[in-house]
Amino acid sequence: MTNKTINRRSFLKKTALAGGTAAGGALAAPAVLAQAPIVIKLQTSWGASNIWDEFAKDYANRVDEMSGGRLKVDVLPAGAVVAAFQVLDAVNDGVIDAAHSVPVYWYGKNKAASLFGTGPVFGGSATTMLSWFYEGGGAELYRELTQDIMGLDVIGYLGFPMFAQPFGWFKGEVNTAADLAGFKYRTVGLAADLLAKMGMSVAQLPGGEIVPAMERGVIDAFEFNNPSSDKDFGAHDVAKNYYLSSYHQASESFEFLFSKSFVEDLDPDLQAILKYGVEAASTANTAKAMNRYSADLQWLQEEAGVTVHRTSKDILDAQINAWDELIPELEADPFMKKTLDSQREWVERVAFYELMNAPDYALAYEHYFPGKLKL
Repeated sequence: MTNKTINRRSFLKKTALAGGTAAGGALAAPAVLAQAPIVIKLQTSWGASNIWDEFAKDYANRVDEMSGGRLKVDVLPAGAVVAAFQVLDAVNDGVIDAAHSVPVYWYGKNKAASLFGTGPVFGGSATTMLSWFYEGGGAELYRELTQDIMGLDVIGYLGFPMFAQPFGWFKGEVNTAADLAGFKYRTVGLAADLLAKMGMSVAQLPGGEIVPAMERGVIDAFEFNNPSSDKDFGAHDVAKNYYLSSYHQASESFEFLFSKSFVEDLDPDLQAILKYGVEAASTANTAKAMNRYSADLQWLQEEAGVTVHRTSKDILDAQINAWDELIPELEADPFMKKTLDSQREWVERVAFYELMNAPDYALAYEHYFPGKLKL
């Protein structure tokens, strides 16, 4: 016996296994265990029709296979237990065991959440910043924020470096930063602060509320994340101008969030499967996103009558200038300054290599598929 505290879920799980042994009598322990997988109740922040629901199930399938069926991840859509923005509280309180979400969705509890995916863009991509999380000190800073500063009973991992999020959907064209003044715009996290500095009025809404808000006139422009998710909830039904490329959320990854008490009660090999299953799903999600996002962007253009634009340099320059205004305000908080210093140091070194080493892929694309790019 150890002195480790047994929480409610641990007690129920062990009681169930003990009961199964008693009822089975002569059955060997491995046979009992094979009949009683540990079920992990995981809720996402996405609707069941969103491609990201599939991404969460990709993770569940890998955990099931790698554990030989000893772990079963029960994936539930947003709203099944709690609302999309409430999964952190639900995991911390033991209402659910895990969540598939993004840190920016608990930005309202601590602004530093936004630095783990939706913070300033110093020149690194989402892949650059996911690497910072695992190799540049980001994971320890995340642990410090969630466990030491906020006192939460959670463990979190990041996976799937998202492609830079489009600037979003507008009813008419927006070609300069001046065109944005007065727009009622949906985004989340620090992007809300950023775009407010650019003269926009910002509402922070879950994905499922965007189109209804657009129809009611609560907002008149918005972004969510990618062509597939945007298509899934009908973005093209309420706006026809789609602007790709932006610095407002260019380095985000999924958050795989777990109850710390729940995880620590598992055998070490099962803990490892939950952890490294994130890496496996990250690769699978990236491949699926490349396939589906590109196909759905083509559908939006050819079937839904959407005009796809690349966000102008004038607007991108204005976003960088707005970040320059916002960063000193964020750095008034010691933890946020420490995190931003860590990110800058990482990006200065790593992105220098990435950018210097990368060939001009657009040049080659234009050579083989002339006239398609409108840069």
